[in-house]
Amino acid sequence: MKYPVIIHKDDDTGYGVTIPDIPGCFAYGDTQEEAIFSIQEAVELYFHGEDVSAPPVPSQMEDLLNSDLYTRDSFLYLADIDFAFIAPKTLRVNITVPEYKLVRIDRAAKAKGISRSAFFVDSAEQHIKNMGIANTVRKRQKKSMLPQSAVVNAILSGLP
Repeated sequence: MKYPVIIHKDDDTGYGVTIPDIPGCFAYGDTQEEAIFSIQEAVELYFHGEDVSAPPVPSQMEDLLNSDLYTRDSFLYLADIDFAFIAPKTLRVNITVPEYKLVRIDRAAKAKGISRSAFFVDSAEQHIKNMGIANTVRKRQKKSMLPQSAVVNAILSGLP
C-alpha cells in the first residue's frame, strides 16, 4: 500500500523520514536511497510485538502539504509499505518431500512437541536468520526467494 512520507535533511546530517500515518515511526539514511530503503524496516520494527490486525489508512498527500510536518527543507515521497507482516491468517502450502525424510521430520517435530507445520516454519525461519537476511528490506524488494529444495535441505541438515 502506498503511504505519503516526508523526507527531510538538516545540515550536517543524513536524511530523516517521518511517516505521518504511523506517529512515532521514523526512518533514517545517509543518502536519500538509504532513507527510502529503511522505511519498510522502520515500520516492521515499530509494529514488532504489537497486536495490530489492519494497517493504518494512508493520508492524502494534499493534506500533508498543509501540515506542520512539511517544511521548506523537506519533500513528499509516496512509499510502498508492505503490511503483510501483520497478517494474522495462515496459508496452506503444498510441498513434496521424500517419505523417509518426512518420517525424520515428523520424529523431530514430535520430539520438540510441535506440529509438522510449526517445525517447517521454525526451521525455515532459523535457516533464514542464519543466512543473515532476516528483516532485510532490500532482499524482499528484489523478491529473492529460497528454492524449496534449499529450505528442505536446511531443515534436514539439522536432524539427527
